[in-house]
Amino acid sequence: MFKLPFRRQAPAAPDAPTPATPATPGAENVLRRLEWTVIRRLDGLLQGDYRTLMRGAGLDLADLREYQHHDDVRHIDWNVTARLQQPHVRVFTEDREMAAWFLVDLSASMDFGSGQQAKRQVSAEFVAVLARLLTRHGNRVGALLYGTGVDTVLPARGGRRQVLQLLHALQHRPAAPKGGDGTRLHELLEAATGIVRRRATVFVVSDFISAPGWERPLALLARRHEVVAVRLADPLEHVLPDLGLIPIRDAETGEQLLVDTSDKGFRQRFAALAAQREADLRAALSRAGVDTLELATGADLVETVLRFADLRRQRARLSAGVAARPLADHLRPAA
Repeated sequence: MFKLPFRRQAPAAPDAPTPATPATPGAENVLRRLEWTVIRRLDGLLQGDYRTLMRGAGLDLADLREYQHHDDVRHIDWNVTARLQQPHVRVFTEDREMAAWFLVDLSASMDFGSGQQAKRQVSAEFVAVLARLLTRHGNRVGALLYGTGVDTVLPARGGRRQVLQLLHALQHRPAAPKGGDGTRLHELLEAATGIVRRRATVFVVSDFISAPGWERPLALLARRHEVVAVRLADPLEHVLPDLGLIPIRDAETGEQLLVDTSDKGFRQRFAALAAQREADLRAALSRAGVDTLELATGADLVETVLRFADLRRQRARLSAGVAARPLADHLRPAA
């Protein structure tokens, strides 16, 4: 039976946050496999350029220089400018020992997957790979996990054990219950606003199948932090194959519907609605002012991290005033 997330409703109130439980051998085995199959490959492909993964949130004043047309006017030092009668800007260096936070949606629709892996599994492995790459180079990682509410908070710490704790928390939890009111992603974003106080890099890992109301809290979060939306998707959510008369089930509510997929008109309407949702979602993420990385079930994690590193480089060049290709060209998987 196919489970398609075709409906979105509002969810139950969040549970009180609880600490993550200790890591288990299962998490150790998965992380070791990822270190051998993904991270070792990235070591060669990134050629040690891990700085691109996080642009830095802690800034230290390094120098003063004359203003150039591409500089951010917020960095003008007005006292020096008045004294020298020439606009000068403050030049900062980035603090590499900064924190990254993962806001991970583990609601019912994340259990959907038409292939060997569900969106939840793909997101867990992506988070584990990125967290390990960052902690190996002195960064701290923390997480907020959302099921039917924000139920787990993992404070930001460094080291491999922290990655194991995070991976365990992602893996060893029951599937989100179907039925109820659905997902309210804004609860996760609002919780992060209260918990993540110091400026950080924040990864919102979700399929964004949610009740409305998340766009404004995401935009508010992006004002304080550098936010990357990691958007999970499955190919079957975009194009419905011709499989005859089949039942499909709402991955959020458990509601079932019998549909005739041999009807070409039905498949075309399904594809049109999916395309419109894609356009609306991308527009909403753009309005919120966040970069977006699309991650499909069955995606190659190495290729995904490389696309993310390329996105970081493009963003850094834009910040420096150097012409770059539109970021949207780098966010979607290669055809």
